[in-house]
Amino acid sequence: MRRVIFNQKGGVGKSTIASNLAAISATRGLRTLVVDLDPQANTTAYLLGPDRQQDSGSGMVGLFEQCLSFRLYEQEPVAFVEETPYPDLHILGAGRELELLQTKLEARYKIYKLREALDALAAEYDAVYLDTPPALNFYTRSALIASERCLIPFDCDDFSRQALYELLDNVLEIRQDHNPALQVEGIIINQFQPRTRVMQQAVADLEAEGQPVLSPPLSASVKIRESHQRATPLVHLAPSHKLTREYLALFDTLNH
Repeated sequence: MRRVIFNQKGGVGKSTIASNLAAISATRGLRTLVVDLDPQANTTAYLLGPDRQQDSGSGMVGLFEQCLSFRLYEQEPVAFVEETPYPDLHILGAGRELELLQTKLEARYKIYKLREALDALAAEYDAVYLDTPPALNFYTRSALIASERCLIPFDCDDFSRQALYELLDNVLEIRQDHNPALQVEGIIINQFQPRTRVMQQAVADLEAEGQPVLSPPLSASVKIRESHQRATPLVHLAPSHKLTREYLALFDTLNH
């Protein structure tokens, strides 16, 4: 299954959710690949460590650079995949060079290249998680075209609510024009504070509208900051923590 974590709004936890669900997937014995399409490379730093030096020929940068060049013999997509410190968890990492490549990729209409690469890797992996930039750009569209399911992080503020409907329309347009297999799998409530009436009301309103709100919500916790600082997903850092248990329950909801 290929899942894209997508929201055009920044700061809603896309990288954190993608990395932690993927880490859990690997602990369940599934060969798991993470695809980082954000030039900020937060997911790459989270899973490989902040001191990892991005090789311009590796990861998504190398893969996209290859499709822009004319080579007699091209490397297979697996050549751009890196191992993480965790068994069964691999990554196509990001780098700042992605920002510079975007205009060239758009001009040459390489929008289907990511899907082709993941098709070539299909026999290698049981699960794929794609992290996207906070914008509807070439990389996000590539991820939506390459995926089967879309997960939408939602942090219960007014801006998120206003943007959600536009986001759903954008996903529907990609589905109609490029990828009939794409489905919105659900909305993940992130940084939830159950005693906050505004958050409770926001979730209740979404559910009343029939939106696919997933359970359980993910609590706000300082533990996630420690997880980021130590570049260690929660399932490895704090297996019994409340937020880890919520991630495990969410994973089971998605894979029941």
